[in-house]
Amino acid sequence: MARTKLAVLFGGASEEHPISVKSAQEVANSLDLDTYEPFYVGITQGGEWMLCDRPGPTWESGDLVPAVLSPDRGMPGLLVLEHGTYRTIPIDAVLPVLHGKLGEDGAVQGLLDLSGIPYVGCDVQSSVLCMDKSLAYLVVGSAGIATPQFRAVATDDEVDLDGFTYPVFVKPARSGSSFGVSRVDRGEDFARALGAAREYDSKVLVERAVVGSEVGCAVLETETGLIVGEVDQIRLSHGFFRIHQEDQPEIASENATIIVPADISAHQRLLVQETARAIFRALGCRGLARVDMFLQEDGGVVLNEVNTFPGMTSYSRYPRMMAAAGLPLDEVLDRLVGFALSGHRR
Repeated sequence: MARTKLAVLFGGASEEHPISVKSAQEVANSLDLDTYEPFYVGITQGGEWMLCDRPGPTWESGDLVPAVLSPDRGMPGLLVLEHGTYRTIPIDAVLPVLHGKLGEDGAVQGLLDLSGIPYVGCDVQSSVLCMDKSLAYLVVGSAGIATPQFRAVATDDEVDLDGFTYPVFVKPARSGSSFGVSRVDRGEDFARALGAAREYDSKVLVERAVVGSEVGCAVLETETGLIVGEVDQIRLSHGFFRIHQEDQPEIASENATIIVPADISAHQRLLVQETARAIFRALGCRGLARVDMFLQEDGGVVLNEVNTFPGMTSYSRYPRMMAAAGLPLDEVLDRLVGFALSGHRR
């Protein structure tokens, strides 16, 4: 039986480039080579696409060949430049292991739609909605699910915090992994936080802090419906959760411990999982997502954010939640690619 030709995209021109490389390395370790023939395409931080041997910390120092995805459905696949001539490598499916801007925001998904090649994960519309937290809040709120009180601030807007009480969180509207996020407990620190957020996005959110425990739920879509992983919980010693910004995240976080399964009641666990399903559906997500929420003392669940291609590193939350539910990463990948190849579109 012929192996599935799978293009694995990783890297990217966002601040989450190093995390994507780590995720792709873990994916490479988990792919069954009897089932897949992988083609690894690394995208440099400058935006160049390169066919390489394998993702890893030194992937750019290896043998690289320029390779791009053809948007022409008459020539579907990778266009590889060798000796001044392009050749086409036919591709059955694409696995975009990309995080953040130009990876999860609909840009790559638009190119993949043009190519006509099946791909894993959310489509353009749901990627855009989830990447922009203010849009996600509006859609999810209209579905009757609680969201933080927030205000969106454009580049030149005057900031009006009337009705807000400190503490607040100031964050880029369209970024990930806590880059540019600040907790502000007093007015004199607000301008500094606003400047830090604007280093990553011209659109900034000011959110009233939600009092509650941070929990998450991994969602996997298959041909037979949605599978939810075990709920996890973030236990903080101080500050707020700043994933991927520790010096050695593979070893430990300086202020957070992630508990899987979460230390919550069976009723709360079911409520978090059902809320994650509802959020996934409301935003039109496809394939996979990690839904981050707050569980309040009164039992309420409030959306935090949705990651449409969450981290797949050895320490990432999504694969740990799925593994706790009995699905190791190799099986998750099989189901994701299988679902993409099924041609399912809503």
